Amino acid sequence: MDKRVQHEVSRALLKRFLFHIVLYVLFVLVVAETGWFYCNSKIWYPRETFYTIIHFIHYNFASVFLFTICFGVIIIACIHFFIIASMLGRITQETERLYSGSTEAVKLPVQLKEMESQLNYIMANVRKSRQEADEAVQRKNDMIVYMAHDLKTPLTSVIGYITLVKDEDGLPDNIRKKYLGIAMKKAEHLEDLINEFFEIARYNFTQMALEYSTVNLTVMIEQLLYEFKPVFAQKGLSYNTDMEADIMVLCDVERMERVFDNLFRNIVNYSYKNTDIVVSLKNIDKKRVRFIVENQGKTIPKEKLECIFEQFFRMDSSRSTEAGGAGLGLAIVKEIVSLHNGTVVCESEDERIRFIIELNKS
Repeated sequence: MDKRVQHEVSRALLKRFLFHIVLYVLFVLVVAETGWFYCNSKIWYPRETFYTIIHFIHYNFASVFLFTICFGVIIIACIHFFIIASMLGRITQETERLYSGSTEAVKLPVQLKEMESQLNYIMANVRKSRQEADEAVQRKNDMIVYMAHDLKTPLTSVIGYITLVKDEDGLPDNIRKKYLGIAMKKAEHLEDLINEFFEIARYNFTQMALEYSTVNLTVMIEQLLYEFKPVFAQKGLSYNTDMEADIMVLCDVERMERVFDNLFRNIVNYSYKNTDIVVSLKNIDKKRVRFIVENQGKTIPKEKLECIFEQFFRMDSSRSTEAGGAGLGLAIVKEIVSLHNGTVVCESEDERIRFIIELNKS
């Protein structure tokens, strides 16, 4: 419980205690004053029943008054201590309920309204943390299942074609080379998948520390596009650029290169053959820069756009296609961009897919 809540609760309890003390003192004063006037309004004789008591109070009024006040204060204090003890018991019960999985809101006496609000806030955070933990466990389980599926498929092909080459002695050289070429391609795909799993494990289970340096983002993207030319050519893809010259950005250069590398690989996997890619890089203002890459491909439904940056998400829900990797590339993109306090979104309509990244320049 923070100091503000402690102060509010203490003040509420103290005000309640003092209010009852003042109320009791006023009550005693009213009774004493009423009794005084009543006793003085008549003549008392020794034979009357209350004469001895009235006589004693009359000659010891100050002592009796102070004793009555002190006795009443002690009784009120005991009652308040009992109330506070009951409140503490209630708080203990509600605190235990925070971690029991209960979804009911915490209810405390009105004097503990501030504490009730804080406990409900804690309960909401506990539920959120529990949900995130459950999701993390589910993601780990999904990772194991997806690894088994995605690694088994190319591995089975590799073993199958190598077995054919090994067992069939009379295979013509051209067929043998064809089988070995297929096996090699499958093995390379298997290597890419393993590298992706290692990459996501590194991002998930280590605390990533960014190493910042200033880089010419325009030159970086131009260089990456040049390196991707052979990959684009295999699918008949060409690209056009609209980039401002010499845009300088403070970032982790190695990881930012991974961002654009993953995006370009994703574009290769999900672009129509023989289509154009448009790359744009421009200053938004003096502090921020916007990168846009747009390609032609199957329109992504809106409900899938919300999931596209999730780990293991792939457009083919059956995961049977060989296009693409394990579904980790865009998750890594989002992770790195977020660590740089940037944003990345995907838009898709009319068979066009557009990724937009905004970054701080420093």
